[in-house]
Formats: sequence, C-alpha cells, structure tokens
Amino acid sequence: MQDFPPRIATFFSGSDDAPTPDPDTRSPAAFLRWMLRQQWQVIAWSTLACLLWLMPLTFGPYIFGRAVDEGILAGSRSALLGWAGVMLAVVLVGGVFGVVFHTLVVRSWLISLYGTTQMVTRKIAQMGHVLPRRSPTGEILSVSSSDSDEFGALTEILARSVAQLVSYLTVAAIVLSMSWQLGVVVLVAAPVLLGAALPLLRPLHRRQQVERSRNSELTSMATDIVAGLRILRGIGGEETFGRNYAEQSQQARRAGVSSGIWQAAVEAVGVLFSGVFLVTLVWLGTRQVDAGELSVGQLVSFLGYGLFMVGPIRTFFELAQKSTRALVSARRAIAIFEQRPPWREPSDPQPLDGRREIVDELSGFTAHPGQLTVIVSAVPEQSSALADRLGRYLPPDTDPVGEDDGDGLKGRAARQARADRERRRARIAARDEAVATREWGVRLGDVDLSAARLDDVRSQVLVSDTGSSLFAGTLQDAIDPHGRLTREQAEAALRVANAEDVYDALPEGWQGQLDERGRGLSGGQRQRVVLARALAADAPILVLVEPTSAVDAHTEARIAERVTDLRRGRTTVVCTVSPLWLHHADRVVLLRDGLVAAEGEHAALLEHDAAYRDVVLRAMDDVDEEVSS
Repeated sequence: MQDFPPRIATFFSGSDDAPTPDPDTRSPAAFLRWMLRQQWQVIAWSTLACLLWLMPLTFGPYIFGRAVDEGILAGSRSALLGWAGVMLAVVLVGGVFGVVFHTLVVRSWLISLYGTTQMVTRKIAQMGHVLPRRSPTGEILSVSSSDSDEFGALTEILARSVAQLVSYLTVAAIVLSMSWQLGVVVLVAAPVLLGAALPLLRPLHRRQQVERSRNSELTSMATDIVAGLRILRGIGGEETFGRNYAEQSQQARRAGVSSGIWQAAVEAVGVLFSGVFLVTLVWLGTRQVDAGELSVGQLVSFLGYGLFMVGPIRTFFELAQKSTRALVSARRAIAIFEQRPPWREPSDPQPLDGRREIVDELSGFTAHPGQLTVIVSAVPEQSSALADRLGRYLPPDTDPVGEDDGDGLKGRAARQARADRERRRARIAARDEAVATREWGVRLGDVDLSAARLDDVRSQVLVSDTGSSLFAGTLQDAIDPHGRLTREQAEAALRVANAEDVYDALPEGWQGQLDERGRGLSGGQRQRVVLARALAADAPILVLVEPTSAVDAHTEARIAERVTDLRRGRTTVVCTVSPLWLHHADRVVLLRDGLVAAEGEHAALLEHDAAYRDVVLRAMDDVDEEVSS
C-alpha cells in the first residue's frame, strides 16, 4: 500500500495517478468522514499500535496489585518474581509499540497535510483563472497551510481516542470484577465530564471561526502587499498599507486571545473534574478496604487506575476540541473544493487552425495570419479585456466571496449570513457558466472558440499578460516548464526577451533557483522571464499584454525588434501604446469604448487620425523623458 506521499487524483478524470474520488462537500462533517476514509488503514494500524502502547497503563496497576497480594503480603518470592516478569514483558511491548505508534501517527498526519495541499493545487489547476473570481486568495492559502494541519491533528487524536476508549472499557471491566460500585464510578465518569464541557464547545467553535477568518484576511493582505510592493513604494503607499496590516494583525490577535480563553476554559473543566473523579475514587476505595471488601493490592490497583483514567478523560476532551477546529477548517475547505469549472466540452468539438485569422465580433477586431498587430487604447483595461476574449478567459469583474462575512454572528443571524454567502457564490457560478457555455463571439477561421475543446484553444492561442506568474524553481523550469526545449531553443528565447542578465546573475545558471513570484528579481527582470516563457512556447497565435511596461526604452527597443524577427510569419498581437512596438507593427488597431475606431499602418494613422495621434504622442513624450533622463 502506497499512502505517502499521498497519490491524489481528485477533480480530474482519466488521470494516470491512482484514482481518487472527489471529496464529499455536502457538509463539513461529510468532508471529514471522506478524508478519514481515504486513510482508514493507516488510522486502524495507528489505533492498534496505540492499544499495545497503552498495555502497561491498562494492565500495569492490576499486575502490581496482584504482586502485592500474592507476593509481598503472602511472602511468596516466586509469585513476586513471576508477576515482576509479566510486568517487564508488558512494559517492553508498550515501549516497542510506542515507537511504532508515533511513527504511524506522524505518517497519517503528513498524509492529511500534504494530501490537502495537493488537492488545493489540483483544484487551482482545474479552475485556473476562475477560482480567484469566487474565493479570496487568502482563503485558498489558509486551506493549504493551516487547515491541512488541523485535518492531520484530527487523524492523530482519532486513533488515540479509539485506543483510549478500548483501554478505558478494559479498565472498567477489570474494576467491575473487583468492586461493582467503583466500576460504576469509572464507567460514568467520562460521560459526565464530557457533558459538563459540552456547553463550552459552541462558543469555542464560534470564536475559532472568527480567529480563522481574521488569519485568512491577514494572509490575503500580506499576499497583496508582497505582490505589489514595488508599486506601493513607487506611489508612497507603504505606510498606509503597513498601518492597515498592523490593524488587521491586532484584530487577528484579539480573535486568537478570545479563542484561547474559551479553549483554556474547556481544558480547565477537564482538569477540575478529573481531579474530583480521582479524589472520589480514592475515598470510596479506602472505605471499602476499611470495611474488608477490598484487599490492599486491589486498593493499589484502584489508585493506579484512578491516575490512569485521567488520561482517557483528557484525551476525550482533546478529541472534542480538535474535532471542533477540524469542522471549522472543513467548512473553509469545502468552500474551495465544491467549486466547479464553468467550461463544458462541446459534444462535437471542432478542430482549430492557428494559421487562420482570428476575429472578435464584439469589438470588430481582426488579427490577420502571419502579421504583427498592435492594439492601442487610451484605456488599457479595454485592450486587456479584448486579449482575455481572444484567449477565452472570463473577465476579472467579480469580487470573491470569503467565509469571513458575518463573523461573530450567532444562531439565526449566522445561518442567514452563511446562506447569503452560498447564494452569492451560486450567482457568480451561474453567471460564469452562462458566459462560458454560450457562443463565445471569437472565431478562429470559421470556428467559434466555444465549439472547440478548451485545451485546443489554449494550445492555439497563448495570452501572456501582466498577471502571469513565476513559480519557485529553477530558471530552466521558468522558461521551459514542460521540458520540451533544447538548450539552444531556451537560450534563444532568453536572448529575444533580453533576459540574459537573469541567467548571469544566478550562480548556477539554468539550475539557479528563483523564488516564488520571482521575488528575487526586479520588476523588469521578472517581466522579461515571463516574456521568454511565452516566446518559448511557440504558439501559433501569441497575444502579449504590455510585455515591456517595466523595462527601460533601450531594452524595450531591442525586445520589440527581436520579437518581430522571431515571430515573423506567425500571428502576433501586442496590446501597448509604446511607439517602440508601433514602428514594427504590420498593422495597428485603435480601440475606443471597446470598439475598433481605426486601423492601418502606424505612420498613416499618426498623420490622419487625431484620436490615435493624441494617444500615441503621450506615449512618445514618456519615452523621450525616459531617454533624456
């Protein structure tokens, strides 16, 4: 049985990995049951190992009592040595299986932790750009990090609790055989103590939800700040965002303190009632010895079992607490995992030919085969929206729905807030599906993109925009993530993007490590690596959105010339107002209010179209200022 690393194949059909059913997202409890079923064998073996580890505690007091009665009080050396040998054997078994139990518990914890991380990764890959439209980035990161740890903690405490329960019942049977009164006390102690703590679990659950939401918001804010740090420095916004982050940190701290107070109250109740139980057991046992109903050895056994029973009771309290935290985390997880892609594969998919012209009916834009077309717009968002349509991407026009809405509410108000969140998510999902399944309005040749398989669209039309990400890994992985290029092809892409300085700056060259999001690179370096990756893919139709906005004019001029040479004979669309690209364009298209207002050669438009001239001359002035400086 291979269970680690966990082999996850959720959210995709036809995977080469071991088949894994999609998680049950009907409710938090159903999701947790699904997770536990995925590794029931490891949990079962952990439970068995824990039972054997508990043998010295389960049978030790009984063996010790028998040694007192039959060996010490009876003056029998052989009986004393015999019971001592039995005790030694039980302790050795417990010691060996204590190591085994710890190993299995860590294994089950890691399976839950990394399995959840893999599921989040696969869900992100399945949903693509659609997921951030529905769920905040901080929520997704928290599920992958902190919530996955809660699921691991649940598997550990579940195995330990089952073993403790069996041990508890075994001890109760032993005690009942010696004294039914004390046996009854032992049996009812745990249910009574748990019942005393139950009223505290609901407020603990509510405060842990608030704590979890505050931490998620803090993670989202930190992610946004890191992603836009250079921009914040440029506009002097570091102090404002830092102040907002500090305020959110204090809210997270207050939520953590509030949750900790209630958790401490639950643990205090456990300690208090465990102590009361132990005192009661000792008092009753002493009275029965005094009355001659128990032997001294049996009293010693009772005292040992009294101390032992504190452990199972504390474990049951811990199970209640960790189950509560796992339910909170499961509610967050299913908000991510229940999302479904809006795309539907056509029943009769049509093939696409990247050598044909591509036409956007909404704007009237046409990119002719083999030409470099530059889209110019005074409003960059309009050209970006056109690029999204050409690549069949949904527009970024929705606000994601987080689980933090309605935090701190109780009863009916909390249920209403949860229902409102679900309705808002359902509306976004329905809207996405309506847009994604109707005729798209972009034709490649005679085929509307909605009539082709989405994978076919992505292979024919590649869109690289300012939101394109770099992942942690080597420079080679960043340029050639699928491992399809030769060394010469990768170097050629790096040269065309004028990114040789990135290669030179890394001590190990192609095997040099890049940080997540390319944090160790400047804005211009990161942009050029992204451009090199797009060029290396060698797509039949390449759409670049502001590919050189973060580089200086001299570098931009070299890149524009090299890209023109590299892509000659293939369809290339560049969304920019930079005159350094316009000089190389076979054709220029001016957008106004999202529609094609003019098209032609750059020089002709500059001479005859006043609106085009206004947009481009402003860009020329910016370039002249940069060159002068």
